[in-house]
Amino acid sequence: MATVEERRELRDAKLDELHEKLTNAVEHLVTGEDWKQALAFAARFRSRSFNNTLLIWTQHQAAFGAGLIDAPMPTLVAGYKQWQDLGRQVQKGQAGYQILAPVTGRFASSQPSDPDSWRRLNKFEKPRPGEVVRSKMIGVRPAYVWDVSQTDGAPLPELPSPTMLTGEAPAGLWSGLKAQVEAAGFTVADAASAADIFGANGVTDFANHMVQVRADMDDAARVKTLAHELGHVLMHDPESAAVQHRGIGEVEAESVALMIGAAHGMDTSAYTIPYVSSWAANVDGKDPVDIVKATGERVRATALKILDKLDTTQVGNGVPPGLDRSLAESRAPEAAGTSRGAKRLTPITSNPGPVSEPVAARSLA
Repeated sequence: MATVEERRELRDAKLDELHEKLTNAVEHLVTGEDWKQALAFAARFRSRSFNNTLLIWTQHQAAFGAGLIDAPMPTLVAGYKQWQDLGRQVQKGQAGYQILAPVTGRFASSQPSDPDSWRRLNKFEKPRPGEVVRSKMIGVRPAYVWDVSQTDGAPLPELPSPTMLTGEAPAGLWSGLKAQVEAAGFTVADAASAADIFGANGVTDFANHMVQVRADMDDAARVKTLAHELGHVLMHDPESAAVQHRGIGEVEAESVALMIGAAHGMDTSAYTIPYVSSWAANVDGKDPVDIVKATGERVRATALKILDKLDTTQVGNGVPPGLDRSLAESRAPEAAGTSRGAKRLTPITSNPGPVSEPVAARSLA
């Protein structure tokens, strides 16, 4: 039987392996098309962290390339025991996909508003009278999940799927996005054409708290543009956000829009991000891989915030239907799948162009 030290060394080796896989996956996300595909995939696995989404994607592609599975893309993933709870069994010989699962600890405090007052509780320790107890993430560990294509057994319930015609927007999406823009203190207005808004499809004006979207586009394009501008509203307020490279802000906003669209079954294949390969490389003093990692999780968090407030029909989030899991668990399901194995006056516009100046000066979509 392995000692505690041997188990710790094995765990650390697996973590190192996972980080290497993650870094290799991110290094390939340097073209607009690859980034778009990664985000569309992440939108369908939005219950997972962006890093774990990339790990699942990479390992599934490797298994498909080796002929171990028939499905080219993963659809639903869960832990070994979770699949058994759903009446399915992992097929013999199918290796699980390694992901990073959170390690949590219990902390107690009699003054929760004071960050320095929290103390960690031992395994069976009870809080003192009057103390508040909260769980906090203290690290990560390797865990395993399997795709439904690696399992056999009882059929799963059908998930609702949004439908629409080409050029149309998903029902309720415009009004839902508009409500969130207005809740942030901005008005939404139509612009007759791109000529009225700096040659752009949309514009976010923080000085006047206004978002404008071209009226001469089809519904799907208008919804995508409004989602992009909502991304700016939530992420790029010059009063609170740190000054960023212009390209980062634009890719963030467009990435949010792509994830919102993908979560509603919108076809984003005709849209590309032509400067994704240069925006990260042009940020002085920053490693492109680190930027992509940080941007991916930031985009995911913002998209989730928007999606959670929408009363619309959305595609599944990668969690098998019928799996009994609370909202809190679905936001960090890795833990459950571990069995086996200066004030800016210049508006933000949606006019494509070169990326060189910081977002605080101007941002393009």
